[in-house]
Amino acid sequence: MKYILVTGGVISGVGKGVVASSFGTILKSCGIHVTAIKIDPYINIDAGTFSPYEHGEVYVLDDGGEVDLDLGNYERFLDITLDKDNSITTGKIYQQVINRERKGEYLGKTVQVVPHITNAIIEWVEKVASRPVKNSWDDDSPGSIPEVCIVELGGTVGDIEGRPFTEAFRPFSRKNHDSFCVAHVSYVPQPHATMEQKTRPTRQSVKELQDCGLLPDLLVCRSEQPIPQPVKEKISDFCNVGIDEVVCLHDQSSIYYVPLMMEKQGLVQYFHKRLGLTFNLPPPRNFMQNWHTLVEKLETVRQELKIALVGKYIKLHDAYSSVIKALEHAALAANYKISIQFVDAENLERTMEKSNPDLYHASWLKLCKSDGVIVPGGFGKRGMEGKIETCKWCRTAKKPFLGICLGMHAAVIEFSRNMLGLAGASSTEMDPRTIHPVISDMPGHTNVDLGGTMRLGKMKTVFSSNHPDSIMLKLYGSKESIKERHRHRYEVNPDYIKKLEANGLKFVGTDEALERMEIMELDSKVHPYYVATQFHPEYLSRPMKSSPPFLGLILAAGGKLNSYLNEGCTLSFTDTIFGESQVSSTTSAGSESSPSLHVMSPPSASEKVTSSLSDLHIPI
Repeated sequence: MKYILVTGGVISGVGKGVVASSFGTILKSCGIHVTAIKIDPYINIDAGTFSPYEHGEVYVLDDGGEVDLDLGNYERFLDITLDKDNSITTGKIYQQVINRERKGEYLGKTVQVVPHITNAIIEWVEKVASRPVKNSWDDDSPGSIPEVCIVELGGTVGDIEGRPFTEAFRPFSRKNHDSFCVAHVSYVPQPHATMEQKTRPTRQSVKELQDCGLLPDLLVCRSEQPIPQPVKEKISDFCNVGIDEVVCLHDQSSIYYVPLMMEKQGLVQYFHKRLGLTFNLPPPRNFMQNWHTLVEKLETVRQELKIALVGKYIKLHDAYSSVIKALEHAALAANYKISIQFVDAENLERTMEKSNPDLYHASWLKLCKSDGVIVPGGFGKRGMEGKIETCKWCRTAKKPFLGICLGMHAAVIEFSRNMLGLAGASSTEMDPRTIHPVISDMPGHTNVDLGGTMRLGKMKTVFSSNHPDSIMLKLYGSKESIKERHRHRYEVNPDYIKKLEANGLKFVGTDEALERMEIMELDSKVHPYYVATQFHPEYLSRPMKSSPPFLGLILAAGGKLNSYLNEGCTLSFTDTIFGESQVSSTTSAGSESSPSLHVMSPPSASEKVTSSLSDLHIPI
């Protein structure tokens, strides 16, 4: 087994997750089986109880693991399926060691950070690294044994929380020198006063890493502007790494440029030499062709759609990271550029009209100017009435709408109030005493503990035979069932289902027991696209396999949904990059094998992408 440890310095949020994912992308393109582990030094057991303002969104895995959003990057870039053990936290490690101590497994010895905690860390890494990893589109496959494990250490080198982990890898790196590589990601600032890129923070960061007993084999330097050769040489000299071991990544318009930037700087040859990996060199002419196709489309798509995202955590866009990525994937599949308009749900409420009318009307204007609307998941009462007002406006104005989890709850509440005449209809989450609890707690749910008590993970949704003309059924390839990931503790109250359906709100998908409502929609004759799901389809969206509900929203917003459905759910258009070549996207069973991009005839100028990377400048 080969290991790549990714650490970060100078500042947090420097892009370690994207760098680690890009390493994996390059290696997987070489035919190497890859797995990934994220280490978060916080004491929490997992990310499930975090506020989105703490660490961004909580990403959910197939097995129900609630993890850091970086695991979402791993899965999207590598198109693999990870599990909760691919996420390591200080809390998990200490919990394991304490449980062992209580059972007497340490034979009365004093339990200490070294060697017991550090040994537990390495033991966990080695065990997970040896597990088979499945491709995301193949649930039935036993998976492949990884050849390389990429381990990302969260936080910044020198943090006290991370010291047990760096100490664990210190002897491990020495024992496995030829199979272990340390890639240190550092930030190279450029103060506006001098407009000169400063290398001192990187040098200090490397020194901090060396103080932990780890030597960087590879330096990945992040910057706003391209790093010139003299600065690169200075970093090489002072940090004791070769000039070819300094990889420079300046800001790009999309994270999907990063693997190609790395490949251009010789990462394939470097990993072949440093880790002794076996694959053909030089890479074939069509190496990473899918990624070249992807970024060339990013550069050339011109027609723009505005999608309003109505949420309560919009001050931190990472709170909706997977939703944003899923919108981008769908827009690209449909040949659109996307502009996401973030709208605070609280600003759409009637109380805001009185307290701050300027903000109220400005928010509604942004919503009205959009081509489509999405109300994503969330928790809590704040902003709920604004989401309900959004659902009402989308329904009556026939604006393309997608609701996810809490967005579905808001749509059901709005329909109950305004179409069924159930004044005061609400969710027991928002109003435990409501006289019309159209959204209620799941059976058997308890509020004693919050962490891990929701309905979590990948579960089957069965389409109803009563709705053969369902839009969602067609978008998912007219299959009897699909599998999507869930994260919720409230759902549509079964006592109101018949009344809701009798008035036009169709529940076209349920769980296997036919008890939980999973997908709702309005008839296409009534509304062009008014759809909501209890599950979170954004978690299974991939750059080259967009999620069907998101693709439906984009197509409806662009006025192409009917033709797409009438043509058998096949997109066919002339790509602006390749001239005569065609790009098609075809829906197949479930989101795990949802629409993907296929190049029918490969382009002849694949070098065009990497030669134009330096012209772009927006943060990764």
